[in-house]
Amino acid sequence: MISKTIKGMAMASMVLLATSCSTVPLTGRMQASLVSDGEMNTLAATSYKEFLTENSKNVITNTAEAKKVKDIGNKIAAAVTKYMNDNGLGNQIADFQWEFNLVKSNEVNAWCMPGGKVAVFTGILPKTLNDAGLATVMGHEIAHAIARHSAERYSQQMIAAGIGNLAGAAVAKTESGKAIFDQVFGVGAQAGVLLPNSRKQEAEADRLGLTFMAMAGYDPAQAVFFWERMSSGNAASTPEFLSTHPSDASRIANIKKYLPEALAYYKK
Repeated sequence: MISKTIKGMAMASMVLLATSCSTVPLTGRMQASLVSDGEMNTLAATSYKEFLTENSKNVITNTAEAKKVKDIGNKIAAAVTKYMNDNGLGNQIADFQWEFNLVKSNEVNAWCMPGGKVAVFTGILPKTLNDAGLATVMGHEIAHAIARHSAERYSQQMIAAGIGNLAGAAVAKTESGKAIFDQVFGVGAQAGVLLPNSRKQEAEADRLGLTFMAMAGYDPAQAVFFWERMSSGNAASTPEFLSTHPSDASRIANIKKYLPEALAYYKK
């Protein structure tokens, strides 16, 4: 029999989720939102500044590639801002302070923090190859910020941790029992909730990123070729259901599915 404590916990969690949700632009997906944009943007701005300070010797400023990162980033940011304003969503990015930096690193990566703080690592440039490839990467990362994925993940962690503690206290009567519950709950939360949501966010960022790069004047069809380059020689060492990212095949299939939507915004 389920205890009254656990029933109460479940009802409280549902009420919390029902009253703490926001909507992702363009896709309309509902997401958990337990932290304000202001809080996330402030944390991101501080972290970004620390990152640039710690990597000051590796921040590239006076090269054609660095200029390209800034130019493409600003074009996408302008297109996103126009879209948000035109659709009555401008308040969601009103306090964004966009920054785009190229950082010397062998890491094949790029990211965008809340508030529009972007870093592109030189290690990914051999894969981007051209402006459309770089726009694919930057559009995808900017999409994470526009969709408030960091705030959503933060909220999910809060919810998971809170539910885990409450349930553990309700059913564990010994230290060993509590340890077993923590282990089971940890695996369940990660594989059953947090990882699938992360994969959902990745797919959503792909979809939004296609549209954003198209709005900025970059052919979204080129995204397929970029992800094919990324997947070449990339042996899958982790099953998709235990990965935070979709498999290469799933990602490329989804991108092809959403191309017509993005192409509607594309003007050469």
